[in-house]
Amino acid sequence: MNERRRTVLKELGLTPLWRLRKPSAAAQSLQPETGSPETTETEAFEQTGQQTVEVEQMNWAQLTKTVSNCHACPLRQTCTQTVFGVGDYNADWLYIGEGPGAREDALGEPFVGQAGKLLDNMLAAIHLKRGHNVYITNIVKCRPPNNRNPNIEEALQCTPYLTRQIALIKPKLIIALGKVAAQNLLNCNDSIASMRGKIHSYSGIPLIVTYHPAYLLRALPEKAKAWKDLCTARELMQSLK
Repeated sequence: MNERRRTVLKELGLTPLWRLRKPSAAAQSLQPETGSPETTETEAFEQTGQQTVEVEQMNWAQLTKTVSNCHACPLRQTCTQTVFGVGDYNADWLYIGEGPGAREDALGEPFVGQAGKLLDNMLAAIHLKRGHNVYITNIVKCRPPNNRNPNIEEALQCTPYLTRQIALIKPKLIIALGKVAAQNLLNCNDSIASMRGKIHSYSGIPLIVTYHPAYLLRALPEKAKAWKDLCTARELMQSLK
């Protein structure tokens, strides 16, 4: 764990990570009814730790239902619905973006606006199709207000869900779409320029970083670089098979 995540976990009251236990009955009897800051932090960590353990054991139906009912962070209060993901549950290819936009929030499916059309074209360029050996999801499952980037606290709340999705799919290759997705998956603060052009690893799964389709709509000259990334991904997948 890097210092960035350690600091955030501390602010959320989720450290130290090796303490996952309830106070003894004697200790509980000495606590005031209103609770203390220490009690609140312990309970928050225990609840999060228990949630992670439960998520790790879920099947697709259970995970989908849990995500749809999640209110772990404020994003759920401002979005229309959660956007879980779409595609082949046994896909070799896993594409991960940052979070739903307005169109995705309305329809409940990732990448369905103009950025989604471009992503479909990117898939077609390497002979792939949405829903066929491809799964698409995001770092966070709820739309951030005004389409802003999700912050690290919000991303951490969704991490168990994404981790379980990846474990269930068992993809051969992960494509991180954009800086936010790449930084969260690789647990770093690096620029997208420094992350592109390399083969990274996420829990032993090869990972390639490329630009988010929404960015490419604003920066057309970068499409050539994205095409190069896709070619690298296609060659890597062929070698994996």
